[in-house]
Amino acid sequence: MELNRDTIRKIRGLIVFTALVIVCLWKHEMVFDILGFVFGILFPFILGGAIAFVLNVPMSFIERHLFPEERREKSKGMKKLARPVSMLIVLFAVIAVVGLVMFVVLPQLASTFAGLGKSIQAFIPQVQEWADQLFHNNDEIMNWVNSLEFDWNKIMNAVIDFFRNGAGSVLNSTLTAARSIVSGLTTFFISFVFAVYILLQKEKLSVQAKKVLFAFARKGRAEATLEVLALTYNTFSSFLTGQCVEAVILGSMFVVTMTILKLPYALLVGILIAFTALIPIFGAFIGCVVGAFLIFMVDPVKALIFIVMFLVLQQIEGNLIYPHVVGSSVGLPSIWVLAAVTIGGNLLGIVGMLIFIPLVSVVYALFREIVYLKLKQRKISPEEIV
Repeated sequence: MELNRDTIRKIRGLIVFTALVIVCLWKHEMVFDILGFVFGILFPFILGGAIAFVLNVPMSFIERHLFPEERREKSKGMKKLARPVSMLIVLFAVIAVVGLVMFVVLPQLASTFAGLGKSIQAFIPQVQEWADQLFHNNDEIMNWVNSLEFDWNKIMNAVIDFFRNGAGSVLNSTLTAARSIVSGLTTFFISFVFAVYILLQKEKLSVQAKKVLFAFARKGRAEATLEVLALTYNTFSSFLTGQCVEAVILGSMFVVTMTILKLPYALLVGILIAFTALIPIFGAFIGCVVGAFLIFMVDPVKALIFIVMFLVLQQIEGNLIYPHVVGSSVGLPSIWVLAAVTIGGNLLGIVGMLIFIPLVSVVYALFREIVYLKLKQRKISPEEIV
């Protein structure tokens, strides 16, 4: 090997990299502490970036339709007002949703849970009566069933005692709790301000990031990086928009249908299914199981009607609504969707299920492009391979 300047630089870089790996493995606890400290400093900005990414989807939609590009080019005033007005509309919409949940949904959910306690109290004697008819010859089962009791007041007192004593022991003192709340609010405020700045200056920040990328990377690698980032953004935004719209539609369908059929807990079950529907594949079925259980304690026949209604609405949603709302925006075959949900759920729980589908979709699209490029280099047409 000829030891020219380029070769010596590569060898030096390899030695430095190997030394860093050895030090990291030897002092891994210190490395983790340093990474945790750095992550704690950067967390408000990471959270702000995530908030900006989520809010940018509806903001771009409003800006694109309420202030068309042709009109913005003709009027400088409209061009200056398009971004702030669109962002204010999104923020007011978020505040309206939070207010709706706090002042409308939560009181109804509270009354629903209050009625749920009475339903459980009335349901346990029915269970004991049914068990007496079915298992009257089995003393062990009858003793266990007869020992069942439900005291809603005891449960509420236990919850209050936990927050009074248990939570106090976990937080050690009221001062620690107040400090945690203030720290959380401060972090959220910094993240929110950073998100607003990103949304207002996203074109300028994009140009600055591109300049840095092209300054420190080769032109080909920089262009490839931009293509990957654009694909990632489009995939994540399409998936996020489609899942949210589909969840709202599905939850509204359940609330309306259950209200028409006079099934109990219509609002609670509708909200539950809307939230669980954000989890791909399995989410709506989780809401179905919980909803069927709640209704079963009130009326088993209505629980059976709810299950039939769920299967019908699920077919309508899966065959008509989901393909039009989400469509093939993710571009991932069903088997890989299932794999992404399973892996993401095992690694990061529900958040992993939501993140891994668009993430795996990006990897799938990139790998497909690489495969097609390799086939083209070998002068093999993809259609020839059957």
